[in-house]
Amino acid sequence: MQLYTTIEIEQLQQHQDLPYLIKVMEWVKFFLGKPHRNLGRPGVVCPFVPHSLKSNSIRLAVIRAKDLYPEDVEEIVGRYRDIFLGMEVKEPELAINKAFLLIFPDIHIEEASKLIDSVQQKLKPLFVESGLMLGEFHERNETPGLHNPNFRPLRSPIPLLAIRFMVEADLPFLENPADPHLRIRYLEAYLKCFGGNFTDETKFKNAHQALALAKEELTTIVR
Repeated sequence: MQLYTTIEIEQLQQHQDLPYLIKVMEWVKFFLGKPHRNLGRPGVVCPFVPHSLKSNSIRLAVIRAKDLYPEDVEEIVGRYRDIFLGMEVKEPELAINKAFLLIFPDIHIEEASKLIDSVQQKLKPLFVESGLMLGEFHERNETPGLHNPNFRPLRSPIPLLAIRFMVEADLPFLENPADPHLRIRYLEAYLKCFGGNFTDETKFKNAHQALALAKEELTTIVR
């Protein structure tokens, strides 16, 4: 389960997975780490990427999934979650910049939306309850941007899953499931994760309101 930092990738030579590592690394640098005219807000696509690159906090792994079943992929991703949580950060304030990008070059584009999305949906609750986020990226991802519904920020040149720590700004991604059971699960994990350490009081209030609405909706369904 080899993980490479961006600096290590630049130093690699004659490695069978090097083309995939380089392609994703360039996508991180020149798409996620740069402004985009269709983003709908100022700044880069992912605000954390420039800091993550500067601190060498992004690690990439290539997972060969040609003969793997979804259950096998779920197990592998779960193991990377354990590695992520067990990896010490020398400077705690830099933990927010840490990310794993798990690259799946063997998954055909026709299968990516099914396999990558299904694994992400299956595992996301477990990740959220661990204080993490699990993102799904591939060329046909139709998830719209928060600030421009016509922008597709989760499209990548190779299918991949991204692991990172949850941040306060993730609230919109946790209050949108149609299933109130799942929404409650996410919101309770979100509030537990940040506890009394919210820096944005508005997000704290919005999370509590969203949780109350989800519980009320669930009560209505039960009746």
